[in-house]
Amino acid sequence: MSLGPLYPGLEMGRATRDAYGEALRALGEEHEDIVVLDADLAKSTRSWKFGEKFPDRFLNVGIQEANMVGMAGGLASSGKVPFISSFACFVILKGFDQLRMAVAYPGANVKISGSHGGVSVGEDGVSQQSVEDVALACALPGMVVCVPSDERLTLAAVRAAYRHQGPVYIRTGRAPAPLVYEREPEDFGFGRALRIREGDAVTVIANGMLVGAALVAHERLAAEGVAIRVLDMHTVKPVDIEEIQSAARETGAIVTAEEHLYSGALGAAVAQAVSRTHPVPMEYVSLGDTYAESGTAQDLLVKYGLTADAIVEAVRRVLARREAAAAAL
Repeated sequence: MSLGPLYPGLEMGRATRDAYGEALRALGEEHEDIVVLDADLAKSTRSWKFGEKFPDRFLNVGIQEANMVGMAGGLASSGKVPFISSFACFVILKGFDQLRMAVAYPGANVKISGSHGGVSVGEDGVSQQSVEDVALACALPGMVVCVPSDERLTLAAVRAAYRHQGPVYIRTGRAPAPLVYEREPEDFGFGRALRIREGDAVTVIANGMLVGAALVAHERLAAEGVAIRVLDMHTVKPVDIEEIQSAARETGAIVTAEEHLYSGALGAAVAQAVSRTHPVPMEYVSLGDTYAESGTAQDLLVKYGLTADAIVEAVRRVLARREAAAAAL
């Protein structure tokens, strides 16, 4: 089922995992030090696109994600630039100890792609729906954590991952994502948010599929006379503290939106930045503190409040809180 009805007015693009595979293949043509490993899911993660072109630099290690991480650490120590791919719930959750000891601790130059992130995996169910991966990746010192919103931003993120010296985690999705950008952003950089809509009433800070939802919410609220700023905070770590501080000062209220549990990811990173310098009312659109269930991607996004409707309601709540606080002064 197409997710198009959730994003009226936006063109639907391909899944971010598709862009990951294309970017890998293009990078492989330019850089002979890239090697790619997959844990028997290359067709799903799209790393097969690299393997088809460069079979001598591609290795399917089988269903052993933890060993794959350890192998990548060894390859990085030998001067290679390994990109490893699996479902997010497998490479991050099953491989966490190895990510800690073989990648994060030595600061190994390993790039990790976790596909099928979030609940938009749909019918595959809870065992395949990675909703903890961003928080876990953020907990690893030195790890860059990126959740791109569409296929064009994913291309930029994969290229940036190669240029970055050190570990990078990129979460990609299974479902086709709405197009946020007309072309690949030229000014992309980890830790540098992209301001894609202007507004002075509230700032909505989103990543992944929720960026498209934020754009839909922007149009709906504009029709009501409420101008919201929209930030694509593609990098959860390092988060763009300066852009967050500007949002707090200039709009006076913030809503975060992400396809992840409430704890430990985008909402937490933004709240930490806000509380340090310019506290303002905040609301959070997320999965909350629960696992989802099996169902279509559209049904799950709607049921668990990961939609433009949920963002609109969060904006209204945070505005009401700000007005109540002002009245109490």
